[in-house]
Amino acid sequence: MLSAKKLSSDQQGKDPLLIIVISVLICSVLVVYPLSYNVASWRPLIMLMVTLFWVLCQPKWCGVWFAFSIGLFTDLLLDAPLGLNALSYVLLTFSIRYFVRERRVMTFSNTWMIAGLGLLGHLLFILFAQVIAGMQFSITRHWLPLLSSVMLWPVLYYCLRKWRI
Repeated sequence: MLSAKKLSSDQQGKDPLLIIVISVLICSVLVVYPLSYNVASWRPLIMLMVTLFWVLCQPKWCGVWFAFSIGLFTDLLLDAPLGLNALSYVLLTFSIRYFVRERRVMTFSNTWMIAGLGLLGHLLFILFAQVIAGMQFSITRHWLPLLSSVMLWPVLYYCLRKWRI
């Protein structure tokens, strides 16, 4: 009985700050890693996926300000208009935190479905912003990262599951 109490208090006492920083740094390398044109269109939205994972699985550590700072960092990495990804990440984080605040247990399938909806919402927001700005882009290639990101979620979840609450 005592060892079970100690184990649960050790798991709750884990400080995920170092692994959060390391995961963001690894994602930043993956976001800017050069790929061929055909493969680059399938590049998953890894920075958004990691942000969603931490927002869902470490809500005490990662919230709206975390999403805002990671969004600004993503804008700087991708040379996107400053604040575009930041606004999208903040809106998604706020929506997700608002709608899942009553859920006490986040299972793998719940997080996968929520992350998939978050990725879809992000791509819709970016599409809307690009249409308003009058940018020329390929509409078919715009949706390819959604499929690769949804398929990559189990790998990301498996790699970071040790640090979820």
